[in-house]
Amino acid sequence: MPDGGVTRYVYDPDDPTPAVGGPSLMPRSGPVDNAAHERRPDVTVFRSEPLTSPVTVTVAGVPVAHLRFRSSRPSADVFVRICDVHPDGRSMTVCDGIRRVAADGAGDVEVPLWPTFHRFAAGHRISVQVSSGAHPRYARNPGTCEPAAVAAVTHRAEQEISHDPGHPSRVTLPVWQA
Repeated sequence: MPDGGVTRYVYDPDDPTPAVGGPSLMPRSGPVDNAAHERRPDVTVFRSEPLTSPVTVTVAGVPVAHLRFRSSRPSADVFVRICDVHPDGRSMTVCDGIRRVAADGAGDVEVPLWPTFHRFAAGHRISVQVSSGAHPRYARNPGTCEPAAVAAVTHRAEQEISHDPGHPSRVTLPVWQA
């Protein structure tokens, strides 16, 4: 993630960020290409440079996103997905996770992702998506602290991810060392 500054996006529960792949009981579950999804204005994407050697993520630990996050609403979701970006531009799902937070001011949010075992090949990039939903896999957050199933009113939320060196946002990957 960048050093310094903030990344901003707007989440609109009336046009919720859609679920694209990932674990589910639906027919198209599992890894799918996220390239078009990553162009949505409510999905932020951070990518590594092409890897010079393979990186293997192991199930011995769980990937965890550590974000300094702020929302304009009292309740917000933080959805994080790791993707393997192939040299041809395909951005394939590796794992993801979501966390609903009380967002009264900036705070540190930890989002554990699904356990995974994945080898990123040399020449590929590691991509991290951050958004505030994966609908309908997860219920949309109305931004009001009401339960999603009964919320009658929804509010757009202005979200921020801090890259301040004093409060850096990052993803911890359990990397296997040969």
